[in-house]
Amino acid sequence: MNPTASVGRRLFSPLRSPSAGLLPSAWFGALMLVLIVFGVASMVVGVGIGSVRVPAMTVVDVVWAKALGSADSGVASNLSQIVWELRLPRVILAALVGAGLSVVGVAVQALVRNPIADPYVLGVSSGASIGAAAVIVYGSALGLGALGLSGAAFATACTSMALVYVVARRGGGGLNPLRLVLTGVVAGYVLSALTSYLVFLGDPRGAQQVLFWLLGSFGRARWSMLTFPAIVLVIVLVWLIARARAMDALLAGDEAAVTFGVPVARVRLELFAATAALTAVMVAVSGAVGFVGLVVPHIVRLLVGELHRRVLLASTLFGAVFMVWVDLAARTLASPQEIPVGILTAIVGGPLFLFLMSRKDRRVGELR
Repeated sequence: MNPTASVGRRLFSPLRSPSAGLLPSAWFGALMLVLIVFGVASMVVGVGIGSVRVPAMTVVDVVWAKALGSADSGVASNLSQIVWELRLPRVILAALVGAGLSVVGVAVQALVRNPIADPYVLGVSSGASIGAAAVIVYGSALGLGALGLSGAAFATACTSMALVYVVARRGGGGLNPLRLVLTGVVAGYVLSALTSYLVFLGDPRGAQQVLFWLLGSFGRARWSMLTFPAIVLVIVLVWLIARARAMDALLAGDEAAVTFGVPVARVRLELFAATAALTAVMVAVSGAVGFVGLVVPHIVRLLVGELHRRVLLASTLFGAVFMVWVDLAARTLASPQEIPVGILTAIVGGPLFLFLMSRKDRRVGELR
């Protein structure tokens, strides 16, 4: 038997052995329930903490009244406005971005068969930066606000996605993982240089705003910004879960995937389109927040095993909770100033990733 196909069959079949690293179904369900409860509690805490402290029950009262359409929540109008208009949209946006980037991280690592790939390896983030920089530096003359910035970032992100796809496809053979990564990295450098050139031509105040956006922030969050990212996240997540078994097979190599009837070229193209589009949406509303899509999937795999259906579900919740707490830290650690979110994710994510990598190396050494 072809050894590659044998490995692929073990990955592609529903693993049940604890030695394979798969969490039993009952424990997986319990973990998901814990993440949901902790996620809701984290969002309540995130809304309540700030320059003005709002008790948890007050947060619940305001949200409950608004959800029921009641005009009177029994809470002072200023507190109600802080909760509903300012903090809740921000906390929800943080959760959406954390979930979205984590999901993309899982999918990109399967797409390029590389455990250190992250959502920005395709150059989409650098493409979004051009549109954002152009609006921040020159958009005031056109009267473009937050939605204009997000729209421009999304448009240029999609353009860079199309560019990477066209270049990576040159020479035939479909979307080769190595060619795709190299194309995305090179495109990222070129697009970042163009962004720097736009900033260089602008005024210093615009340059500072661009830098803050590039490092990530949820300070522009409004209710009107949440619908589109939420819809795209749900659509992409459902689609990826439906393709989870094919993603399991891709990790074993193209030959093994073909053995199980997986249309490798089509699945890889669909993965590229889905992950690039979701990355473009998330970057457009938050800026470039790094390390989330790299670290969260690795943590989740340690908890639930390697099967993508479980990794996708758990990464969605874990990433959302993680980003809510990071955003809370960004708002409070240097209050009244706000720390860009990307700085904190790098500070936390870098050492954490090195720890996970060293732990994995020790396990490999023990198996030998």
